[in-house]
Amino acid sequence: MAGAVRRTVLGCAATLALVVLAGCGGSDPSGAPPLPPVSTPTATETVDEGVPDGDAGEPGADASDLASLAEKAAREAGQRPTSDIAPRDGEVLGGDVSWPQCPPGTGIPEKQGKGLPMPLPEAEYVVLGLTNGPGFTPNPCLADQVAWAKANDVLVSVYAVSSYPSSATLKKYGADGPYEATDRLGRLRNVGYQQARFNIGTMGQVGLVSPIVWIDVEPVPNFDWSSDLAANAAVIEGVARGYTDAGFAIGVYSTPHLYRGVVGDLSLGGVPEWRAAGQTSRAEALHRCGPDWSIQGGIAVMGQWVEQGRDLNVTCPGIAADLGRWFHRFS
Repeated sequence: MAGAVRRTVLGCAATLALVVLAGCGGSDPSGAPPLPPVSTPTATETVDEGVPDGDAGEPGADASDLASLAEKAAREAGQRPTSDIAPRDGEVLGGDVSWPQCPPGTGIPEKQGKGLPMPLPEAEYVVLGLTNGPGFTPNPCLADQVAWAKANDVLVSVYAVSSYPSSATLKKYGADGPYEATDRLGRLRNVGYQQARFNIGTMGQVGLVSPIVWIDVEPVPNFDWSSDLAANAAVIEGVARGYTDAGFAIGVYSTPHLYRGVVGDLSLGGVPEWRAAGQTSRAEALHRCGPDWSIQGGIAVMGQWVEQGRDLNVTCPGIAADLGRWFHRFS
């Protein structure tokens, strides 16, 4: 499920609500990711400019906390992902999990665990969700899911849901990042940047390694994106830079319709794509690997579908020849 919301229906506009899934790896294992420069807001700056009150509530960490978490990620999980994964022929089955697989009653009030099943026994990889829905909310049972992946010797990568900030979150993080904080879009980019750094810290806390972070771009029930596509795109631009500045590769999870409905024609430079097909079939998930389902011009890596309470994934043609580019194997 990419993100923190179960991707129940990711195909057509009429069913676009409950679909959240998703899926970063350090390229330089020798040092901590760079810390973001801090821009100082002007004395006349305002921070509320119509931002809805409804992301994760009061932010739980300040910029120095996020820097410490990012450094921890580099120390504990920033090793270079393994590359000794044997090439395969054909397509490879996997799954993805996040907060819906947590026990009932865990997580933030809006996104409580549902006790949904873990991947099928034949799954060879799992994409682990870092968030509990919106930004700045960690998956409450990520450590257990990492332990499951190790115990079952499955390959891993990660995804994270991105979300639009509330007024409190914008005020908290809008001036902390590589972007000028003198305008609204710059502050929104800085918030996205800090969302990414928070997620890197979450990885570090549980010793999680991945060669890529999948950025989940879709509606987030209970934590709506704004009606301003340029503002939404600014958040995602910041998220993408937060990961790449720390040495991680990035990809995008979505469908063309959902992506455009959130960020319009934003291009991330044709980064790799993980394409959702909703409650359909493996055949439809593989069909989504085709050019008709391009999200922003990147290569298709996986197709995802939902079946019997599980988010299932299949690698697109040709991807299995180099699984080490997309997944980490714990030694």
